[in-house]
Amino acid sequence: MTLTIESAKAQAKALRQALATAGTPVSHAQALELIARQHGARDWNTLHARLAQRNAPPELAFGDRVTGRYLGQAFSGEVIGLQGPSGHRQIELKLDRPVDVVQFESFSNLRSRIRSVIDETGRSLRKTSNGEPQLVVEKALR
Repeated sequence: MTLTIESAKAQAKALRQALATAGTPVSHAQALELIARQHGARDWNTLHARLAQRNAPPELAFGDRVTGRYLGQAFSGEVIGLQGPSGHRQIELKLDRPVDVVQFESFSNLRSRIRSVIDETGRSLRKTSNGEPQLVVEKALR
């Protein structure tokens, strides 16, 4: 399994709970620092930066072909707008084929354009009710 920021945070949470059960409570910050050292980093900030850079998709640019998932639906399309720094970047996509964003059989809502804010990994900051990112964008291979 590839280590991600989310999985490192989950490890820290599990470590904190295990230590508390064993009678050695630590703060969340202390647990993050312990996990960082376990993975060979000087501190949490160093591990976080390393993971963000390693897990980041290739830099997206206007006109790039992309693939991904929007509200659980696979898509392909083109980047038609980008604004902001790479950590919190607004992206606008024009899809090759509209995706149905409604899961009810008796109703449909097709979208051919998507606008969202994504992080450095290409995942939207907003999540669906099951905790998954609403949008995941990857640069298409040519």
